[in-house]
Amino acid sequence: MRQRRVVATAVAVVVLVVGAAVLLWPQDRHRAAAPPPPSPSPSATPSPSASPSRVLPYPFFLPGTCLDHPQLSETVTRAEERPCDGPHDGEAIADVVLPDGITSDAGIGRALRELCAAPVAERQKLQGGDGSYYGFPLGPYLQYYQQGMHEATCTLTASDRQGGRKLTGHLR
Repeated sequence: MRQRRVVATAVAVVVLVVGAAVLLWPQDRHRAAAPPPPSPSPSATPSPSASPSRVLPYPFFLPGTCLDHPQLSETVTRAEERPCDGPHDGEAIADVVLPDGITSDAGIGRALRELCAAPVAERQKLQGGDGSYYGFPLGPYLQYYQQGMHEATCTLTASDRQGGRKLTGHLR
């Protein structure tokens, strides 16, 4: 009886090894390896809009994208793209790249305000009226920044508080 178990176990092991070898054996020995990705030029500055399909773990929008944000809308729990022809909190007006060397979330906030100041001022002027448009920068937390994610978005909103006035079309 014990000898049958040993033989059955040995046969099962051989079948498993042969099956694994068949499944893992290369089907085409002459298949060329995929070419390596092109290496970026050392002088190239990263551009957030260069790869709009890149998925980041924080809100990032291309210019012209309308959005709602939980700090401005009671109906969302994360920043979300919205149609520009309906009510929305803001519109992305510029994408920026944070500089190297920032060491805190507060430093990221300061850098975002500085980088977004010119695009915000320019777009505020274009809106005319009483100037009640607000810069609302969106960028990474320090943990993502330290992983090399430096892309950020400058937005312009019609309110600076949750539940405030909404935009109803594209900005000028």
